[in-house]
Amino acid sequence: MTKSATLVSQSGNPHPRVWHSDDNMASMNSEGLPNSGIDYYVSSKTIDETMELCDTTKPYLVSISGKTLADNLVMLDQIAKSIDDGEKRIAGVELNLACPNVIGKPIIAYDFDQLRDILETIAKKKYTFVFGLKLPPYLDGKHLQEAASIINEYSEMVNYVVCINTIGNALSVDPVSEAPYISSNAGLAGLSGPAVKYTALANVRQMRQQLKSEIDVIGVGGIETGEDVFLFLLCGASAVQIGTCHWNEGAKCFDRIVDELKQLLKEKGYSSASECIGKLKLWSKEGYAKTRAAKKNKKLKGGGSSSKTAMAMRNNFIVEAVLALVVAVLLADKFGVISI
Repeated sequence: MTKSATLVSQSGNPHPRVWHSDDNMASMNSEGLPNSGIDYYVSSKTIDETMELCDTTKPYLVSISGKTLADNLVMLDQIAKSIDDGEKRIAGVELNLACPNVIGKPIIAYDFDQLRDILETIAKKKYTFVFGLKLPPYLDGKHLQEAASIINEYSEMVNYVVCINTIGNALSVDPVSEAPYISSNAGLAGLSGPAVKYTALANVRQMRQQLKSEIDVIGVGGIETGEDVFLFLLCGASAVQIGTCHWNEGAKCFDRIVDELKQLLKEKGYSSASECIGKLKLWSKEGYAKTRAAKKNKKLKGGGSSSKTAMAMRNNFIVEAVLALVVAVLLADKFGVISI
């Protein structure tokens, strides 16, 4: 997946524009779509260099986020021409309608009339490549239903949606300087990282319930472990995207997370990841009892180490008491008095 491209290259918002919390639970950015322009991302040279770094059987997807609908149409036409001219490695396009960090521009997918107009206009072009939509987090169930209803009207064109982009309108404040950590847009930025995982899971779950079955849902938001991926699969995600963890850990995070997911699936009795997609269960007393038993078992397994900790604390107390007595004796020897 490329960075979201605009018609021409742009540097984005001024630095500092990224912040990570000390506990790595939250990340914020106000990048403002810095990118090298659409020409760069569809060039054979760029695709060659990208594919050299990864499994060449993987699809190459181009993300676009034009400043206007006209910009997006120009880029879509350019991508279609590149494919027609023989660049078959471009598998599809992801239209980013969710960026909260372009100053002066609203999040497009929150404007439902505009969302429908964009999809209607693009549908008339009858592109043949895979087409997806990057969506913002919907914090109201009715808004999510409205968005899903509109997208369903274009199920012949929209192959997948991505839930979610960053949660906009977040602010991190430095207690030392008494100012925002991020310089642009008065410090307001998009929130990502583990802090957004639960909102992302809710959006994935509800989109999967609301969208037609032929539209896949891609989960993104706070994924750091194989267990996180498992939760998104249960909620209905067909695949996931990873952002903040990759930013912090680098590409090695992918192999680690895949290995953790494989191990978890094996423990759960699933033969493949696809078996658990959309299999989220309703709350039940039986399930709750199973969870309590698992927690109790985990606590008991850790009992040995807890006993060792308690023993160590008692031993430390005895040592400290003996040392205090030695000090008292030395003082008595020096001053000729002792009080016990």
